[in-house]
This record gives sequence, C-alpha cells and structure tokens, in this order.
Amino acid sequence: MKDNTSSSRLISEVKQCLLLAVPLAAAQIAQSATGFVDTVMMGWLGSQTIASGGLGAAIFTFCLLVTTGIIAAVSPLAAEAYGAGKPEKAGKIVRQGIGISLLLGIPITVLLWYGSTLLVMLGQDVNAAALAQTYLRAIAWGFIPGLGFAVLKSFLSALSQPQLIMVTVVLGTLFNITANYVLMFGKLGLPALGLAGIGWASTLSLWSMFIALAIYIFSQRRFAVYKIFEFSPISNFSQQNRRIFWEIFQIGLPIGGLIAVEAGLFTVVTFIIGQLGTTALAAHQIALQTASMSFQMVLGISLATTVRVGQLAGEQDLKGVGLAGYVGISLGALSMAIAGLIFWLFPKLIVSLYLDIDNPNNQNVVYLAEKLLAVAAIFQIVDGIQVSASGALRGLKDTRVPMLIGIFAYWCVGLLIGYALGIWFDYGTIGLWWGLAIGLASAAIVLTWRFRILSSEWGKRG
Repeated sequence: MKDNTSSSRLISEVKQCLLLAVPLAAAQIAQSATGFVDTVMMGWLGSQTIASGGLGAAIFTFCLLVTTGIIAAVSPLAAEAYGAGKPEKAGKIVRQGIGISLLLGIPITVLLWYGSTLLVMLGQDVNAAALAQTYLRAIAWGFIPGLGFAVLKSFLSALSQPQLIMVTVVLGTLFNITANYVLMFGKLGLPALGLAGIGWASTLSLWSMFIALAIYIFSQRRFAVYKIFEFSPISNFSQQNRRIFWEIFQIGLPIGGLIAVEAGLFTVVTFIIGQLGTTALAAHQIALQTASMSFQMVLGISLATTVRVGQLAGEQDLKGVGLAGYVGISLGALSMAIAGLIFWLFPKLIVSLYLDIDNPNNQNVVYLAEKLLAVAAIFQIVDGIQVSASGALRGLKDTRVPMLIGIFAYWCVGLLIGYALGIWFDYGTIGLWWGLAIGLASAAIVLTWRFRILSSEWGKRG
C-alpha cells in the first residue's frame, strides 16, 4: 500500500511539475528566440555584422540575466506566501520587485548606451565595437520593461498560472520577427536601419509583452486580492515592506551572482575568442546561441522546480519538498539529453539556419561551428542537472552557497581548464569549449549533492 501511495505521489508530482514546466519552458524558448532570431537575421547582413552584433547581444543578455536573477527572488518568496495562504504578502513581494526593477534598470540602461566604450576596454576591435553600439543604443530602451515583465512572470508562475506567460511571449516573439524584417530592410515606407533595426524591434517586443501582462493582471478580478498595483508612498516604507525589500535582495543577489558567474564565464570566453579572429567568433556565436536555446528549455523546468519546492515549503509538506526537487532535476537531465542528441545528429542543418553553408567564404565558420556543436551535445545533460538543482535549492531559499559553488566550478575549474586547453595548449576555440563542459559538470555534481543534504534535513523534520 505504501509503495502504491509513493508511486501515486511521484506521478502526481511529475504532472504538477510538467503543468508548470511546459508553458514556462515554452515561454523561455520563445523569449530566447528573440535573441536567436536576432542572431540569424544578423547573419543576413554578413559575417562582420553577426560578429559585432553578437558582442552587443552578449552584453545586453549578460546584464538582463544578472538583474532578472536578482528579481527571481520574487518567485520562491511569492510561491511560499501563496502556499501558506497569504495573498496580501505575495502582493507586497511583487510590488517591491517592481520597485527593484526600476532601481536596477535605470543605471544599466545608461551603461548599455555607452556599451562601445566597455567593449573597447575589454580588448575588442574599435570598428566592431562601434557597429555593436548601434544595436545597444536601440535595445537599451527595452531593458526596464524586460525586468518588469520578469517580475510579473514570477508572480503568475508562483500562483501556478503560467499559460498566459507562454501566450504573451510567443506573440511577442512573432512581433519581434516581423519588426526585425521591417526595420532592418526599411519596409512599409520606413528607413532601413540595419543592425540598429534589430535592436529597436527587440525593444518594441519587450515593451509589448510587459504591457500585455500588466493589463491582464490588472483586469482580472481574481488577482485583485493581491493588490499588485496599489502603490502607496507611505506603505512602501512600512517595516514589513522594508523587510521584504531586503529579503528579495538577500535571496536575489546570490541568484544574480550565480547567474553572473555562469553567464560571465560564457561572456569572458566570448571576449577571449573575439581575439582569435572573426571566424572563431562567428562560429562561437552560432554554437552559443544554439546552446542557449536548449538552455531556455531546461531553465523553464528549473523555474517550475523553484515554484513547486517553494509552494510545498509554504504548505509545510516537508517530504514533498525533496520529491519535487528530484523530479525537477530528472526532467532537466532528460530534456537536455534530447537536445544533445539533436546537436550531435544534425549540426550542419543547425548551422544552415545562420549562414549559407554552400558559400565558400563561410566554410571555415561552418566547419568550426559543427565542431563546437559536438562539444555542446556532450555537456547538455550536466548543464540540465546543474540548472535544475539550482532551481530546487532556490525553492528552499538557499542561494548563497550555490553562488560560491558556481564561482568555484565555473571560474576556478571551467575557465582555468578552458584557457589552458585553448590558449596554452593551442586547441583554440575547441579547448575553451571543453573547459565550459568540465566546469558545468563539476557544478552539476556539487549542487545535486547539496540539495540531497538539505532535502534530507527537511524530510527528517516531517
């Protein structure tokens, strides 16, 4: 009887996780498709454009990932409040998250405006940096609504209502594709903006998604109890709100720090490869953008795992906490194994999405990109495990130690080994990518081990 009960509970948890994970993963993939489509359409403008635009996209994506990581603390906190039956507290958490979005978004928008200066300081070619700046100055205006959308997405996810997120992001992505084409090539009587047009299209898409989600939440009576949009200058400085504000930062800063050390690893590797030449950089951008698409799939699973663990913690379902975490980690590994198989079997088809593989001028890029996709195929499973384990730990509001684990795994292991293989032993881009794989594998092992320890402690409390 106990085995049947355990089996039934496992099946139920898998279903609960998938109900959250499928729409969230679809939303993450569609949202990442904005960067994917941008990169593909940059390729239509030539190898130089995809290299320069890729540098600009790397800076924007890095800044957005880190700051949304900080704001991601809204998700476990709101999920716990929802699980505990405290809607008013959940609403206060979301309001503080919106305020933090403005606090973080304004200075980073200014930083992006002067992004070319940063690129030159990081050793990139002056002409490439100047071209990248046309993209950055256009997409910078979409940074704040991008953060606002992340807060509202966390709110709906915490309430186990991710379906609208998926619809909004898919429609926003379709809008972005259309706007890219119109603004790049000057259709409908508009001037041809080239690379800048791609940036403006992304900005318009980010604004449209944020506004759509805000209107939906505001118009639905079932969300009125949360009082998301009832801002009061006096109540915002109450003791409870100040405590929530700092709790978001205390939990969110390590999340942002973990994302920064992982995304920072890929960004630094991008800059190192940028010094190896345009061919290496273009191939790297193709492989990295492709890998980021599969990463968005497992990131959706990780977000769902955070919510499920947080909700069960709020309900004081102590044994369920461990089950939810292991289900999420398993689904993450399975989904990335499928992605890795696709990378391994169809590399040429994938590269053909970005470049004309029959053009003799692109042959060196095509060859190297195929080799990088083979490396990416191998490390997909460990990437899925480490990001899902991070999501499970986040649901327990355990974020500081995972950040330290990430620093060690990504930088002390991944970057050092990658630099040694790529630069000292002269394996170039391939060696740097093997370093990434080893760093992710070490993170997967240690993060999973930590969740095993913490979930066991929760189980003993029950």
